[in-house]
Amino acid sequence: QVHLVESGGGSVQAGGSLRLSCAASGYSGRSYCMGWFRQAPGKEREGVATIYQGNSDTYYADSGKGRFTISLGNAGNTLYLQMSSLKPEDTAMYYCAAGSPYYSDYVVSCTTASSDFDYWGQGTQVTVSS
Repeated sequence: QVHLVESGGGSVQAGGSLRLSCAASGYSGRSYCMGWFRQAPGKEREGVATIYQGNSDTYYADSGKGRFTISLGNAGNTLYLQMSSLKPEDTAMYYCAAGSPYYSDYVVSCTTASSDFDYWGQGTQVTVSS
């Protein structure tokens, strides 16, 4: 059972930066897709960015392209999301998640779809004021 704990959320003014962290535990020697998702009030949860633990390949949803960077710590069990040039529309609860990768013709990949992720953290709130 993978256990995920997010931290690093907070309140920031538009144009500012935040770095979210997610501590992961409970692995059994396999590599997972790890990802960041967010959900704003009244909206569906959406993918931001994902990364494969095995080779650190990254995948960005439109919401995460250009201003956000996903990465793994050296040991591979800490996930980060560096967010810059934040906008009020980035205000949301941000969740860390883990799921199984896809295998196709010996190529491993991850998606940014929340339905492909099985383990979820409790979330960390990010609020961006104008």
